[in-house]
Amino acid sequence: MGKIKEFFRYDNIGLLFVMPAFIYMAIFVGYPIVSNISLSFKDVSVRNLANGEQNYIGLANYIEIFSDEVFRKALVNTLIFTIACLVFQFLIGFCLALFFNKRFKVAKPVRGLLMIPWMMPMTVTALMFKFMFSTDVGIINYILKSIGLIKENIEWLTTPGTAMAAVVIANIWIGIPFNTILLSTGLTTIPQELYESASVDGANKIQKLFNITIPLLKPTIESILVLGFIYTFKVYDLVYVMTEGGPVNSTHLLSTYSYKLSFDMFQYSKGSAVANVLFLILLAVGMLYIKITMEGEE
Repeated sequence: MGKIKEFFRYDNIGLLFVMPAFIYMAIFVGYPIVSNISLSFKDVSVRNLANGEQNYIGLANYIEIFSDEVFRKALVNTLIFTIACLVFQFLIGFCLALFFNKRFKVAKPVRGLLMIPWMMPMTVTALMFKFMFSTDVGIINYILKSIGLIKENIEWLTTPGTAMAAVVIANIWIGIPFNTILLSTGLTTIPQELYESASVDGANKIQKLFNITIPLLKPTIESILVLGFIYTFKVYDLVYVMTEGGPVNSTHLLSTYSYKLSFDMFQYSKGSAVANVLFLILLAVGMLYIKITMEGEE
């Protein structure tokens, strides 16, 4: 009884507030991760899922997926997709943040409207862009033909090169508001006196940008890029709805290929192995983000 009373002391009461969140994370996050790691070291498929013959085979699944051409293509596609989205999302978001940082009447309402793409369900956005990029009735081909850039409709989602471009454009549209809002918030923390002093010294807008704005936004930029990498690297529903990884595996990402192995080909252990590769990459990036954050605080 004394130990219970000691646990409920004032300096331990914080543990009670943390406990529900810890239990929730342990059940709904920790257990699935551990179970998935264990599954990747077994030989589990639709044949032996229910009969209990699930033998441990060590690293055989990992060796097999790294020798799989489709997995290697999915890994490269994921890197290309992530880097392309990050670059354009950040550049466009940064330009919009600088624009909306100016003081004009409709700046705040329009900036709020920019959040709509980010707040829309991913499936709705994917269906919208799938329709826009459709060959015969898509508005993209209609606009390009109207201004004379093309003579025949482009098969955006059924041609390997253009299919990846289409999903990248869709994801860029989704991520721009995230970059814009966070960068706008970072810009409000920069003292205006610095710009005024620079103007007195004869600095132009470009010099102010590279000598004041970007250096002082460095912590914000680092956080945005790391978080953007994490959000983009694990994208699944957008690509699956638009292309399902096709055509000819040209838009398969690690997430979509893991799903295909597990629920289309019923090779659960191999699907888990692909998911764990994705998890390890994101874990490394997450640790980098924590390190950057802690260094910034120091």
